[in-house]
This record gives sequence, C-alpha cells and structure tokens, in this order.
Amino acid sequence: MSVLIKPIITEKATLGSELHNRYTFLVHPKANKVEIKKAVESAYGVSVEKVRTLNSGPERKMRYTKTGIQKGKTNATKKAIVQVAEGDAIDFYSNL
Repeated sequence: MSVLIKPIITEKATLGSELHNRYTFLVHPKANKVEIKKAVESAYGVSVEKVRTLNSGPERKMRYTKTGIQKGKTNATKKAIVQVAEGDAIDFYSNL
C-alpha cells in the first residue's frame, strides 16, 4: 500500500505552504497519521511536526437522459495537511 498518492497543488494549498510550511497530500483512505508522517519524512527528507487529516465523502451526481435518471457518485478521498519544521521545505517542481 502506497500511503502518499499525490500532492495537492491548489491556490489554498500553495498559500499554506508559502506562509505556514504546510503541504497538502492526497493519501490512501486507510492510512493513519503515523504512517503519513513516516512516508513524508522518507520521501522528501524533511522533519514533520504535525499531521492533520480530513475525509471527504463521495460527491453524488444525477443526470437526466432519454432512458431515464442516471445516478452515480465519485470516490471518497482522504487528504493530509502536513506541517514541516521551520527551515525545511518541499519542492514539488524540481522533478519536472
């Protein structure tokens, strides 16, 4: 099981990383805070101070078509906001 799926790069996440050293990741839904901390420290070589997690439920959608109403939903996701120590930084754009 790979704990870290991908980093989230949005305006809000970028602002948090610039001002408060907080980085946001999309993580495996069954990963806990200790596993997330170890994965970030080993992948990026930084020391993690705090991990916050949040679960977002599936988004339910409905379409009206010729054959009737089509119902569906997206997958549930889990995000982790990781605060690294002062002076450490993660550069997502170095591998481009």
